[in-house]
Amino acid sequence: MRLFYLIRAKVSVCALLTGFMSAAAFGGLPSVPAGIDHTPWDDLAAAYVDEKGLVDYAAWHGSAEDRAKLDAYLEAFAPEPAEAARGDDKIASLINAYNAFTVPFILENYPTESIRLLDDPFDGKRHLVGGQEISVDDIEHEMLRPLIGWKVHSVVVCAARSCPPLLNRAYFANDWGAKMEERYRVWLAREDLNTYDPDRGRRGTVDISRIFNWYSEDFEGDHSIEAVLGRYGPEPYRSFLRGGGYRVRYQSYHWGLNDQGPLGEDYRHSILRSLF
Repeated sequence: MRLFYLIRAKVSVCALLTGFMSAAAFGGLPSVPAGIDHTPWDDLAAAYVDEKGLVDYAAWHGSAEDRAKLDAYLEAFAPEPAEAARGDDKIASLINAYNAFTVPFILENYPTESIRLLDDPFDGKRHLVGGQEISVDDIEHEMLRPLIGWKVHSVVVCAARSCPPLLNRAYFANDWGAKMEERYRVWLAREDLNTYDPDRGRRGTVDISRIFNWYSEDFEGDHSIEAVLGRYGPEPYRSFLRGGGYRVRYQSYHWGLNDQGPLGEDYRHSILRSLF
């Protein structure tokens, strides 16, 4: 147990330093071009992502046309903009950017059992946005979390089986909020990702995604874990969840690839791989 807390402390310090350096490395964060057309990503997600949020990477990898279509879509994020996206336009673009930039990284290295087996999967500055090379960590932690806080955790998907299910459509400026709420409902209702037992222990027990533990600072006050579960948890358990007082436990995270086939199903991630 002592080893666990030492490892967690080391990871937290590294994350803090990485976050500081990522913003400082290029003297600030890039602007996102305004008015990006997300229809290509909408079409591609509908074609290759199923209702469970799993991706048909094999078919996508085999389609030169659709890989080129994805690359062309991502090129829309690249230039330093004459007009910067703001508000809902910026939020929707950043959500789509995180999810869409993750896919070609997998396709370039396909087949792989896990994104964690690849070099610098989250902090590698390989994505061009607003004229600057940034990482998906920059998008999530430096750009999106300051804008939408706890809401980010149901919409960005890091290609792992324990991630919230990837939406098989794009997010748009006029609907990202409604889709975010629906993603929470879908995610929390997945019995393989979150479970609820009102009869276990003195006041019941919930076993939920470790994301709620990793980002506990985002789940406080009006959007505490209890508030989010009570608002978006599955209907059969809604009364129990709204009552609060239950024991909260966090499930192990399955870092296997979110592939529609068996690839990644049996992957087991070593904590030492996260450190070295």
